[in-house]
Amino acid sequence: MHPLPSHESLVAELRELRRRGLPGLRHCTRDALRQAAVAAGLCAGPEDEQSGIEELLGAAVRRLAGGRPVRDDDSSDPLARAAAHSFGIFPARRGVPGTDRRKAAAAVYGVTTERFRKSQEHDVIAELAAAVLTVARRTPGQPADVVREPAADPAVRTVPALARPARPGAGITVRVCPIEDVRDVDILVSSENTYLEMSKTFRPTVSGALRRAAALRDAQGEIVDDVLSRELGVWLRTHGRTGMPVRPGTVVATSSGALAAQGVRRIHHAAIATPVGDGDRYHVSPAVLGEAVRRSFELARHESEFLSLPMSSICFPLLGSGRGGLPVETVARRLLDAVREELRRDPSWSVLLVTPEESHARLLTAASSGR
Repeated sequence: MHPLPSHESLVAELRELRRRGLPGLRHCTRDALRQAAVAAGLCAGPEDEQSGIEELLGAAVRRLAGGRPVRDDDSSDPLARAAAHSFGIFPARRGVPGTDRRKAAAAVYGVTTERFRKSQEHDVIAELAAAVLTVARRTPGQPADVVREPAADPAVRTVPALARPARPGAGITVRVCPIEDVRDVDILVSSENTYLEMSKTFRPTVSGALRRAAALRDAQGEIVDDVLSRELGVWLRTHGRTGMPVRPGTVVATSSGALAAQGVRRIHHAAIATPVGDGDRYHVSPAVLGEAVRRSFELARHESEFLSLPMSSICFPLLGSGRGGLPVETVARRLLDAVREELRRDPSWSVLLVTPEESHARLLTAASSGR
């Protein structure tokens, strides 16, 4: 395997390329794009570098569209369409000036060019960079527009008392499963402290497990992009909260990093635990669980509309039941009460509740049935 570039370096190069368009690729900084194209088996050296990078970007846009060809109509994913316009991947846009390409991309979202530049364009570029990395990790020789479906995990079991949802709006399901093994659920919710500092990757916590699973790695398995922690750091800097606590119940979204390969679109980071004393203990208020669930659904609906991502499923662990947290029975009751309230408002969502402990899953099932 070839080493992969960082998500950050790809974003920087894609920003420059968006301005110039594909015909100007030879005049752009393209080290990260070249590295990804080589890793994907789409080019071998300078001779076929430009065509390889163009093929890589086309495959990444198709990845955003779920592996299907991208058309400039409502049958295609808006995020993929906006990316195809922005970079001139649609043949009719290839030689068009950057301002006109941006105008066409903004029209996909029905917003002004200036609003698109300040908001949606950042998400389009970030998501395209993530898709580039996903394509680059595929097996060389596999067709670039094929999205590999993950195999079912026989170790993941469904608690018999509740059926696994097979469609949007199928209600609540409880599964015995580490959250990092969840597949094909749009949003995974992570439990963080009020400083939005993720657990170390070696710690056996939900936060540490998701941080570890979402990180991008090189051929030797070394982490080259700590995606979730890095994106949380960007949010903290942007909002002037670096080193400062946020309000308990705050929920912040990041991309899913390497978990995108498991069909996960977003990670929601819920600020649940308030450090106490020297930070070796945490306080969790029962009321904050309901607030975090409410805010996560609110953010999910906003992202679904704002990013035009067709999201309909969300997964919660037993938030706040870790070290120094609340009793599992309390968490199960509060979590289910909050989820039921949200499903009464909008029954189109499917909710998955996960825990690696069968005894905890039984508590969730009992709480769900009202026993």
